[in-house]
Amino acid sequence: MQQKETNGPAQAGGAPHESGEARPHSPLVARLRNYLLAGIIVTAPISITFFIVWQVVDFFDETASTLIPSRYNPETYLPFSMPGLGFVLVLALITLVGWFTASLLGRSMMRFGERVLHRMPVVRSIYGTLKQIFETVLANSSRSFREVVLVEYPRRGLWAIAFVTGPTRGEVGEVMGGEELVNVFLPTTPNPTSGFLLFVPRRDLVHLAMSIEEGMKMVISGGIVTPPGPERAPVPVASAPGQPVPATELARTE
Repeated sequence: MQQKETNGPAQAGGAPHESGEARPHSPLVARLRNYLLAGIIVTAPISITFFIVWQVVDFFDETASTLIPSRYNPETYLPFSMPGLGFVLVLALITLVGWFTASLLGRSMMRFGERVLHRMPVVRSIYGTLKQIFETVLANSSRSFREVVLVEYPRRGLWAIAFVTGPTRGEVGEVMGGEELVNVFLPTTPNPTSGFLLFVPRRDLVHLAMSIEEGMKMVISGGIVTPPGPERAPVPVASAPGQPVPATELARTE
């Protein structure tokens, strides 16, 4: 009986002591986990961005080092390396090429070179497609990839973010009987470089106020990164079953 009495208080006093030691650890672990997640959120984008930029700069540096003779390379005479020198030289070279092609002699040489390329069966297709894409995207007067819209895809009632690439012209526009169609690029998530080309009537598009960068961020993140909308964001309400209200009608209702 005495043994039970001595053991009883020891066990009774030990249990609160063990539970008292377990309690302080849970807030500490949760706090450390939050600090770790906050550190990842801060450092991961910076580190990945720096790594990608460094890889691009290093690629141009290695390319330029093979093209520049050693006697003209400043790193041959300097006791330290100059990262980014190749990148600057490549940009200067591209600018020089653009200046030369803007002249009369440069345009003549470009026309002659394009005539030669157009006679090559495979090369002319690749060159023509790439040239048309770059001219469409980089032209100042173009509205390609500068408008974010909502389009019903893959069926009525489901909406997806898409980007207007321009009005539908050529055979596709003529076959549709003169109806005003718009070329819409529907990217996939999380890889926006692949997607679908859709020819959508302009009246079926819901125009958004977000920029092209904000739309791309939303697509890549799968909806995790959502840009802030305007104070009174237009909500696509169907005027008829399965028919979206155009953006102009939404503006009138406001």
